[in-house]
Amino acid sequence: MARDLHVVMLPWSAFGHLIPFFQLSVDLAKAGVKVSFISTPGNIRRLPKVPSNLATLIDFVDFQLPNLDNEQLLPEGCEATVDIPFEKVQYLKIAYDLLRHPVKQFISDQRPDWIFVDAIPYWVVEIAQEHQIPLINFSVYSASVCAFLGNPTSLTGDGQKRRRFSPESLTSPPEWFDFSSSLAYPRFLATGMHEGFYGENASGISDAERVAKIIQASKAFAVRTCPEYESEYLNTLEKIIVKPVFPIGLLLPEKPQGRRITTDNSWTEIFEWLDVQKPKSVVFVGFGSECKLSKEQIHEIANGLELSGLPFLWALRKPDWALTDLDALPSGFSERTHGRGVVCFGWAPQLDILGHPSIGGSLFHAGWGSIIETLQFGHCLVVLPFTIDQPLNARLLVEKGLAVEIERSEDGSFSRVGIAEALTLAMVSKEGEGLRVRARSEAAEVFGNRDLQNYYFNGFVEYLEKNGAANQRP
Repeated sequence: MARDLHVVMLPWSAFGHLIPFFQLSVDLAKAGVKVSFISTPGNIRRLPKVPSNLATLIDFVDFQLPNLDNEQLLPEGCEATVDIPFEKVQYLKIAYDLLRHPVKQFISDQRPDWIFVDAIPYWVVEIAQEHQIPLINFSVYSASVCAFLGNPTSLTGDGQKRRRFSPESLTSPPEWFDFSSSLAYPRFLATGMHEGFYGENASGISDAERVAKIIQASKAFAVRTCPEYESEYLNTLEKIIVKPVFPIGLLLPEKPQGRRITTDNSWTEIFEWLDVQKPKSVVFVGFGSECKLSKEQIHEIANGLELSGLPFLWALRKPDWALTDLDALPSGFSERTHGRGVVCFGWAPQLDILGHPSIGGSLFHAGWGSIIETLQFGHCLVVLPFTIDQPLNARLLVEKGLAVEIERSEDGSFSRVGIAEALTLAMVSKEGEGLRVRARSEAAEVFGNRDLQNYYFNGFVEYLEKNGAANQRP
């Protein structure tokens, strides 16, 4: 047990980042590590509850997100990317960067052994160096995504201008991959990714520059993955960043122990409906809270589900453009699919759903956290990626024969027919049998193997014990 270690967590204000940092905190606390988790009050309130036996080891440090002079840029109470439209995320970065002042004071007072830093808070580099605290860059993305995007020689300056000069440079595997790979962005997503990652924004520093500063200053790089899934990419990542790279395991959330007791009658009814479906027959559909789908996209997904004839359970967050929950769906959809499919609005107990024996597949965006949650149960995957890491994750899943990707037009649009065909292939057709077997055997044996994941995590904790700040001070 690493009882004398104290680490600080500094995640970016997006729940796709906060949740993996939280899961890492829980696993470190189980190993006896004291964790200080820094975020804002509104974000901390929305995190899961800490297991009661670990409550003394995880300390939530809430710093109020500073207000911007112009409240129209970032309305009060908007503390995470889920609270705002995409175009306002750059202003959230401005406010987030102002947290450097309370964070600096906290680090000075606490003198932790390590700081675990996300991709955005580049300013912690100076703080860590001043107080001689080693940094670990913890990536919430897969090693394959990090290896594709994270070559320090291509992130800034002349190297970026030479290697990542245009969106087209993202549409093929990079030159530093010395093995066969299908990783690349489709053209319809490459422009947005190139602008968002390398382009200027209101914060005054691009995301690529942030990443470059953090990688350069970090003592090691930790990735939520395991070599059994992406060993070539882990090896490449270590070569290009010239730092120790640790696959720390998949940080699997605890599997539900029996049915979660809920006071929500609608969920009781939904699980009763699941109980009478055939094993592995139901498609779970979920695009999370960050993925803001248009009316046309939601309607095509709905019509594709209807066309497929498959039973489905769809967790759908009411979009901003819909007046009511039902307004989000095509007219008559609920009546036409009554009994065969269920749409639930708002929060959903995703792990309980994925762990139900009636679920056999998932239609989702191919975010890394969702891939981990789904493959641990051996479900087949139908992927419809939209942003950041999702297109690269989708390519690798398809390459490994673990997913079907929905066909898109050159402008990125997709059709109900494409949705239905992909679902049918993955869930029931003879041609998809190999995919289902691989998901239920090979993938589940890796993604659901807690002993294997713990082996990697325990090795990482040993490194933390031997190389923290206390070991470096004279």
